[in-house]
Amino acid sequence: MILCVTPNPAIDRTLLVDHFQPYEVNRPSKVLIRAGGKGLNVARAARTLGINTYCMGFVGGNTGQQLVKLADQEGMAGRWTQIEAETRTCLILVDGDSGRATVVNEPGPRITTAEWDRFAEDVRAEAPTAKLIAFSGSLPAGCSVESYIDLLRELAAADRRVWVDTSGAALQAVAGIAGVGIKINHEEAGVLLGRSLNSALEVQQAATELHQRHGNPIVITMGAGGAVFKSAETLIYAPSPVIKVVSNVGSGDSFFAGLLCALDSDLPEREALRWALAAGAANTQSLGGGSFSRSEFDQLLGQIAIHE
Repeated sequence: MILCVTPNPAIDRTLLVDHFQPYEVNRPSKVLIRAGGKGLNVARAARTLGINTYCMGFVGGNTGQQLVKLADQEGMAGRWTQIEAETRTCLILVDGDSGRATVVNEPGPRITTAEWDRFAEDVRAEAPTAKLIAFSGSLPAGCSVESYIDLLRELAAADRRVWVDTSGAALQAVAGIAGVGIKINHEEAGVLLGRSLNSALEVQQAATELHQRHGNPIVITMGAGGAVFKSAETLIYAPSPVIKVVSNVGSGDSFFAGLLCALDSDLPEREALRWALAAGAANTQSLGGGSFSRSEFDQLLGQIAIHE
């Protein structure tokens, strides 16, 4: 089972607009309202891949109640830490012609110290039931990076298998925790190293350098360019399959889900990278983060070749 932790969940309102025109009146051809946030997208994709998940995060107000209801309707069980402030809503406008998305993310609620302490205790209580623990997304306002890192370090010290997909100051700090797996994109890796990464070879070198710092397993994505996986055992690369994109929103989360599901199933790292790329690519063929069919995944999986 994978524990999917989303510190800053949201209600995602996705609007598909054919012939989208900025600064004009647009009418969507399809509207999708779902429990969202990166970890919930991971859980949704993992369920498609046949892996049990359990969701966690802060929820508050009427929006928070709606999020829990929507998650329950999809069969995504969870333990939610109640807060006073209102859960955020995110608006996603997808251009039906190009598949490109405009995303408007509300900043989210402000968390008190007492609310964080309850959340951390909730995570500690559920951690022993999970084979993998995945922290996804940003921290809401009021959460200190130090408290976040303390929780991750405590879980890692207890021999929990922890993976993180985050950014900014939280990513800078996570990169210093030995043993915690990190999934990032090539731009975020470049920020960590203080240089731009412009080729698959440079990304492979970056993964090796980041791994050598603290021994963390590192996965770096390059969008359509594929991804690199560096661990103590291996350095592998695979290109992404070439497909027609409906929407790329949530593809990074589906990639993360594929990676985690393979690791949860004790598959080799080569297969984990293949599963990740297949899930991420399958997500681009549907509307909504973490949404694809098992048949789409299986078809794409056969197209992915691993290179040492």
